[in-house]
Amino acid sequence: MAIDADRLAGMLGGGGGGDLGERLGLEMLEASAERVVGRMPVDGNTQPYGLLHGGASCVLAETLGSVGSMIHAGEGRIAMGIEINATHHRSATSGHITGVATPVHRGRSLASWDIVITDDRDRRVCTSRLTCIIRDA
Repeated sequence: MAIDADRLAGMLGGGGGGDLGERLGLEMLEASAERVVGRMPVDGNTQPYGLLHGGASCVLAETLGSVGSMIHAGEGRIAMGIEINATHHRSATSGHITGVATPVHRGRSLASWDIVITDDRDRRVCTSRLTCIIRDA
């Protein structure tokens, strides 16, 4: 089930992944219960050495998996991340990173997602896994 842009914007508080996602420049590109895609700039999201901050990758990953979980949960239910891990494979210093979240498990009370984050040259920057709890609103 794909989600319309108005509903997605409402769930995200303006369409950029909430306040933090907006501050990081996160853009949602695609959202359904089967696949969620988003991207954000490296510029402005770096650590002191000028490299993409690992926490920024985690924000992107958690946002994508949470959106997919919210779509899967449906009306009247909410989804919240309860566990995330990330392996940072390579650094990024410019351009954008793009995350693609695909479900591992979509149950009634839990959903788990694999999120692959790549740079502009389609090189894997980070692999993350997120688990969300699903509850009645």
